[in-house]
Amino acid sequence: MGSANGEPQVPLRDRARYRFDRTLARSTGTLMGWLVITCLAVVVPVSLLLVWTDPGSPTSLSGRLTAAWRISAETLRLGAATGTPLRMMLSAVLGLVALLCVSTLVGVITTGLADRMAELSRGRSTVLEQGHVLVLGWSDQVTTVVGELIVAQAPRRRRAIVLLADRDKAVMEEALAARVGPAVRGRIVCRSGPPSDPDVLARVSPRSAGTVVVLPSAGPTADAEVLRVLLALRAVIGGYTDGPPVLAAVRDDRYRAPARLAAGPLGTVLEADTVTARLIAQCVGRPGLSLVLRDLLDFAGDEFHLTDATAFQGGPFGATLLCHPDSCVVGLLTPDGRTLLNPPADTLVLPGSCLIVLARDDDSASVADCRHLVDVSAIATARPEPAGPSRLLLLGWNRRAPLVLEQLRSTARSGSVVDVVADNAVPGPREPEADRPARHDVRFRSLALSRPEVLLDFDLDPYDGVIVLGPDQGEGRDHPDDWTLVTLLAVRLLDQRTGRETQIVTELVDDRNRPLAPVNSGSDVIVSGMLVGLLMAQITQNRHLAPVFEELFSAEGSSVCLRPAYAYIREGAEATFADVVAAAQMRGECAIGYRRQDLARTGSDDHGIKLNPAKAERRIWHAEDQIVVIATDHLPPPSLAGEPQESTTKDN
Repeated sequence: MGSANGEPQVPLRDRARYRFDRTLARSTGTLMGWLVITCLAVVVPVSLLLVWTDPGSPTSLSGRLTAAWRISAETLRLGAATGTPLRMMLSAVLGLVALLCVSTLVGVITTGLADRMAELSRGRSTVLEQGHVLVLGWSDQVTTVVGELIVAQAPRRRRAIVLLADRDKAVMEEALAARVGPAVRGRIVCRSGPPSDPDVLARVSPRSAGTVVVLPSAGPTADAEVLRVLLALRAVIGGYTDGPPVLAAVRDDRYRAPARLAAGPLGTVLEADTVTARLIAQCVGRPGLSLVLRDLLDFAGDEFHLTDATAFQGGPFGATLLCHPDSCVVGLLTPDGRTLLNPPADTLVLPGSCLIVLARDDDSASVADCRHLVDVSAIATARPEPAGPSRLLLLGWNRRAPLVLEQLRSTARSGSVVDVVADNAVPGPREPEADRPARHDVRFRSLALSRPEVLLDFDLDPYDGVIVLGPDQGEGRDHPDDWTLVTLLAVRLLDQRTGRETQIVTELVDDRNRPLAPVNSGSDVIVSGMLVGLLMAQITQNRHLAPVFEELFSAEGSSVCLRPAYAYIREGAEATFADVVAAAQMRGECAIGYRRQDLARTGSDDHGIKLNPAKAERRIWHAEDQIVVIATDHLPPPSLAGEPQESTTKDN
């Protein structure tokens, strides 16, 4: 049958079913409303019919309505009414209808709750927090950053850590639980979705966050994605001047300038690959330095803090070094925001300055005169011989290898040589700048390093150290650490044949492989993602420390060094750590700890490293012990003409 305009007429039954299906698809609340209406439409008329057909029912209208209400309320009692067969049948029908409606209502409520729980498990709901740390993206550093932030919050007020990444919420929670365990000292909230989508980003309340951290992924477009996330962040916040401080990381230095613009004036952008390359280059020829840097960067022990310098205003910086019995002063933060790391001892402490100290926490840097602990007779006058040219062997190649060579060029002694051996032909490092001529020669050689027998033919005797780099992730099905571990095994076998211990600096991707690395006590294992994550966690807690770490990990300026103890304290002398601080001050350095070689060889948990010892700590110093100092790479001659500077501490 057709309609008047020639179109086929839709049956009333189909139209009713269509409208009913649309009603069901709207929402759970709409479905529940229709069920209630249907239930009342059946129960109320039948109850009224039962009352009006009962000869014993009240004669008044109000009495009959009351009786109908009572029957309607007792509908779950199937067959409760008695009397004629008609009454019993109507009562049974009423009970069946009520049972159907109630069971359907329970099913609808259960389904609605299940759908809501499923939606929550997908991590799509809105986060309402204030002052939280917002982490955007997923990378190798995420578990380290979140874990360290939880540790850092222990002595402070707890605040939520919100993580938004384009990954399954359950997968993220499982990975974080394996790294940090039960979050008894912090709250972790995971949400799923692309952080570069402004609508998704708005769900995690970026405007009310205390700090925002943007992590690069492991994909080839990681830096471009970081840039998109930063732009989405500013779109949600609504400008470049408002909002919380932002910390982001990129891998390619070409993206650093655009990322800085997108991050705004309160933003800090790190080059993850450059930081890793600097760490590798600094550890060459400095066995144990990676352990010191790891201890400095994590929140389990002592870390850098800013403290008030009012008591030292108008006096020289050198006078502050022996006025902190339980912390180590390493620099100044000037009133105009400049960071001076290990400045000259005569640098004036201006009003409004802050001291940069290594301390347990930011309120433990007490002030007290420690000059009475210094025994000038214990201070050594010996000076270590300056290091000569070195010859290094670099095994393997990845995207950070040119950066490592560039860092080595900046710090190597004139006449040094680096032999690069890789599977395939590789491009040379970047050309040195005109005002920084190359001080070492780089030679390339192509060999099948994937075959261990090739490595066993190497002669390591001419080399002062070996650097082992694994391939980039994504190149082949093997994990980068697999190749690195095989290379380390071959080098270890060569050492066993010759009876020597080669100083190795190697890079690993997964921290779980670090205990598996077959290296000796004089080698350094750098887990790149973990150390970058530790650095980001430190800056997240205090963005003013970013210039401190920038200088520590650069080729110029001051850095963390391990010096022989005999250059500071006479061999076999019993002296306090205040003596060490005074001796370092005479050399234009800031002493922050030491390493005992006897414990380093025994494989103790702290590897013999002790940072920020008390100034009153007294021990016997041996020739093989090392002092941890903040200093330039060269060793200036000791200036023993004068004693440590007098304190100019003001009485408050």
